[in-house]
Amino acid sequence: MEIKERIEKLRRQLTYHSKRYYVDDDPEISDFEYDRMYAELLALEAQHPEMDDPASPTHRVGGAALDKFEKVTHGVPLNSLSDVFSFEELQEFLDCVAGILTKPTFSVEPKIDGLSVALRYENGVFVQGATRGDGQVGEDVTQNLKTIFSIPLTLTEPLTLTVRGEVYMPRATFRRINEKREAEGLSLMANPRNAAAGSLRQLDPKIAAERKLDIFVFNFQEGQLYADGHAPQTHSETLDRLEELGFCVLKHRIVASTAEEIVAHIQKMGAMRDSLPFDIDGAVIKINDLTDRITLGEGTNTPKWAVAYKYPPEQKPTKLEDIVIAVGRTGVLTPTAVLSPVRLAGTTVSRATLHNEDFILDKDIRIGDVVTVQKAGDIIPEVVASHPELRAGGERIFAMPTACPSCGEPVMRDGDEGAAVRCTNSACPAQLSRGLEHFASKNAMDIEGLGPQVVELLLANDLIHDAADLYHLRAEDIAGLERMGDKSAANLVAAIERSKSAGLERLIFALGIRSIGQVAAAALAARYRTLEACFTATKEELVAIEDFGEITADYVLNYFSHPQNVALCRRLMDMGVLTEATAAPTGDKLAGLTFVLTGTLPDMSRDEASTLIKAAGGKVTGSVSKKTSYVVAGEEAGSKLTKAQQLGVTVIDQDALLEMLK
Repeated sequence: MEIKERIEKLRRQLTYHSKRYYVDDDPEISDFEYDRMYAELLALEAQHPEMDDPASPTHRVGGAALDKFEKVTHGVPLNSLSDVFSFEELQEFLDCVAGILTKPTFSVEPKIDGLSVALRYENGVFVQGATRGDGQVGEDVTQNLKTIFSIPLTLTEPLTLTVRGEVYMPRATFRRINEKREAEGLSLMANPRNAAAGSLRQLDPKIAAERKLDIFVFNFQEGQLYADGHAPQTHSETLDRLEELGFCVLKHRIVASTAEEIVAHIQKMGAMRDSLPFDIDGAVIKINDLTDRITLGEGTNTPKWAVAYKYPPEQKPTKLEDIVIAVGRTGVLTPTAVLSPVRLAGTTVSRATLHNEDFILDKDIRIGDVVTVQKAGDIIPEVVASHPELRAGGERIFAMPTACPSCGEPVMRDGDEGAAVRCTNSACPAQLSRGLEHFASKNAMDIEGLGPQVVELLLANDLIHDAADLYHLRAEDIAGLERMGDKSAANLVAAIERSKSAGLERLIFALGIRSIGQVAAAALAARYRTLEACFTATKEELVAIEDFGEITADYVLNYFSHPQNVALCRRLMDMGVLTEATAAPTGDKLAGLTFVLTGTLPDMSRDEASTLIKAAGGKVTGSVSKKTSYVVAGEEAGSKLTKAQQLGVTVIDQDALLEMLK
């Protein structure tokens, strides 16, 4: 057989078996056989570069890392959906549709919790993939999408079309990555959706390939579905056709004609959420007839022919085995529920927050109770209720300790914070550990690799006693510690060195002064310009800062009144940590305007955008309110965008912001 024929045969075989494995979930050959064919093709293509083909299976992972993602304007907008949160709200949508259409039918589908992309094919070959962005303009992530094996590089027919899909990270992959990150002392990914979004926006496709993402295609956007020009009549027909062309399409979908059928299927999918290998956060209800969709039309940002029903937080009962106390970086004692393990929103939960002593008393929660737990925002486990009617008589009433469980020093109830109980020992080991974790966190000094386990390791080996000691560490000091090694040690020391240039805003936030969050830290940096100037701040000066009250001012004064805190700051200065504001406002174009940043911006980080806004005299806050002037929304903007739309706050994109700054 000629070389060309052999290469083409291997490409056909690998494409076929890849679909059998990743799309049909019905492999015909072993992984060993597949890998052997892949290796042979890779070798032949290397020997004969003149036979290169962009659609070859070997192009799924390869190529140099990008400098940035190019923008892509969508031919058909990738609009978001209106949300409904109850069956009553869903019925209002159905009633509205029934007032316009005669006997409409609906496609009811799971709402995959991932991020939307558009895939474009020319003559059957995958040529471009882009993120949703703001719905009109996204980012070109073609190379990263090629690493997803369930995306066909060539269709079964040479058609030109664009489809829309949802990229997600399977739960098993998410668990594996977090286990690896935990072992390396890195911060854990929050949830599969965020992990998928971050993976797809890696500039190096090899990193994206390691994340093992997947996709469901859920909509035909534009182009040609049939070679003979036949136009499909229904959405369900387009999905069936897309499956024939090689796409992995949504499962567990039905066509329904009554509210009862729709609700029943939503409930059925809700009951199976826990058993699915991927996360869903709701159900999508779409008009099935494509002509009817045109009749209903489009709203400003959402179609009038579809809604997304969002599932309420999943709740389950379990036994409260014990209540233990965690000591935070400011000395606050927080009660935590130890639970009989329960499967909840895709993960096994064995601990949940109980907030404070008043919360426990108000809900009459006792050790040994059967309690109901849920995940706030599908992320943070919390106890929402106890069930006194199920008590057997051995339950125990909880009382906060009178001594700190970490250092044994007395605790006291904090009059400033109501229910907070606080350790009185500023040298408490637990406070030191939490404080160092905060110092190294992403929004503070951003020291990658310095997670809780590594902090505990350094403390246990007497290598650090405060934040300034971090800057004395050498790779040889820590390479021999458990779970470290030469490479991990070198990376950690390099990350610590990089943090020296984090800037005054981040440093003030990293110090962990009570009541001083990122916004307040930025205000202090703007007012005093150097860390040393903060030492001599007066109450009159502090309360004059916008959004500073007397209590916040007192916390700042109290912090810098302690000699050990000033000594720490001076040691940080001596170690070369940047303690001066890097840039003063250079203009007043945005003076008096308040901005909120949400989502991923195309060409800059949110920190960079924030710096530009502040340099132009604007203010950046973390939450949307009626006082917000603009919300700058990027890729996969979340609840802040929704709230802005509800409050009527003007939403702009990165380009509009840059135009304002000209």
